[in-house]
Amino acid sequence: MDCIAFFPQIFFNSRALYCSPNFAGIRRNKPLKYSCWALGSSGDFSDEGLFKIEEKLNGSSFEAFIDSSSASFGTLDAEITPEIADFFVSDAEGDPDCPSAGYSSIEQALAALRQGKFVIVVDENEDVEGNLVMAASYVSSKAVAFMIKHGSGIVSVGMKEEDLERLNLPLMSPEKEDDSSAPSFTITVDAKVGTSTGVSASDRAKTVLALSSPNSRPEDFNKPGHVFPLKYRNGGVLRRCGHTEASVDLVMLAGLQAVSVLSAIVDKEDGSMASMLNLRKMALDHSIPIISITDLIRYRRKREKLVERTAISRLPTKWGLFQAYCYRSKLDGMEHIAIVKGDIGNGQDVLVRVHSECLTGDIFGSRRCDCGNQLDLAMQLIEKAGRGVIVYLRGHEGRGIGLGHKLQAYNLQDKGHDTVEANLELGFAADARDYGIGAQILRDIGIRTIRLMTNNPAKFTGLKGYGLAVVGRVPVLTPITEENKRYLEAKRIKMGHIYGSDLQGSLPEPLIKPSIDDKPEQWHLI
Repeated sequence: MDCIAFFPQIFFNSRALYCSPNFAGIRRNKPLKYSCWALGSSGDFSDEGLFKIEEKLNGSSFEAFIDSSSASFGTLDAEITPEIADFFVSDAEGDPDCPSAGYSSIEQALAALRQGKFVIVVDENEDVEGNLVMAASYVSSKAVAFMIKHGSGIVSVGMKEEDLERLNLPLMSPEKEDDSSAPSFTITVDAKVGTSTGVSASDRAKTVLALSSPNSRPEDFNKPGHVFPLKYRNGGVLRRCGHTEASVDLVMLAGLQAVSVLSAIVDKEDGSMASMLNLRKMALDHSIPIISITDLIRYRRKREKLVERTAISRLPTKWGLFQAYCYRSKLDGMEHIAIVKGDIGNGQDVLVRVHSECLTGDIFGSRRCDCGNQLDLAMQLIEKAGRGVIVYLRGHEGRGIGLGHKLQAYNLQDKGHDTVEANLELGFAADARDYGIGAQILRDIGIRTIRLMTNNPAKFTGLKGYGLAVVGRVPVLTPITEENKRYLEAKRIKMGHIYGSDLQGSLPEPLIKPSIDDKPEQWHLI
């Protein structure tokens, strides 16, 4: 399997682990010849070629890296740049029950729900979105009128799968059930008894109450209607960081029937999603507790565990000796593995790679992606560091769409689609992966602060909810080929992946122009 052909800056105890080009590789059936040099003066390396590289994010377009078969590593003094420090801010200290600044505590929200009152639930992971939430069993026509006045006009009801099945409420788009990036709507309903058109606040309140009743039957509803049931994903916010899961989690934590009612809050002037400032003003004006989904994750994580460790084994590999930890998800029974090197100790500043399963890349060496090379590189770097963890998450094929759909996406890419367009064409999100299980595995191993080996900003979503802090990013730069060049460029432009920038002005001459039968070649960086 090919290994990396560029050498990323890796933050490690205020020094950067760095790869020197003391290797030989093959390209176009010709040997690569490299001079032996090192960065810095530590270890057994020479101090020739000492220099410092400041990482810049999201660089220019690229052509091709040169493949290689092995690499050696030295160290390089480096500071975390302001861009990286700001990008990976995460709070891991303090009591998980302590609310984030400007928010109410989860206990305050639970007390309000028990009294039949509203709570505002905010998701700040991407664009700010706030929802009015209350227990469906306490809803009234006055409450629904308040939701309609301040919300989008759509009144939704969060429900568990068993209740939806009992009432024979199928999903509107069952093919998108595995897409964790979007809510799962069922067909809409109206209560038959005591309602007229179904659209009034009174009629919708009766429908919500009927949905929340454990005695309701399928024949008690007209379909379609004016109330929108939503399917709650088992595991709640620990599996999906969404308002549906947050609302049902809250009413269950309050000891109430596991059915919620919710509506997105919009700006009263232009109908856009309400800003954080307006959400806080609304909470103050109406004495409504306002909470963060991140705080709810922290609250539940302190009390619950959704993975169980089933085995630990010694694992000798071609890179070195590791320990393999097997975990089973309590949500779906899926087994995942963590490869651990060295003594994790206090769990601080641990080199970590959270790797999504890719059968075609990891096992068969597909050149359509960079997955196999990234995994290979991560094993090398952790072995060299002597301490680190790779969490291998199964069920993530094709960024969460599954193996068969991934192969269909390949066919679309051969017809001109890029990797994002292909997933969307098949009816999936650009990236439907969930990293919550991986975060719990890291916590179980004893990790608290991490130096995360990734090019993907999405992997940081919700990490602080699990008491993990990302204190540095390790770029994972692998050989670029004609087969994966367009794939990597699409991820950089459309998904915000970070691959570095043109650092050639800082690199020593042997790296910029490696010798291939004495014919110079130029490095191209993403």
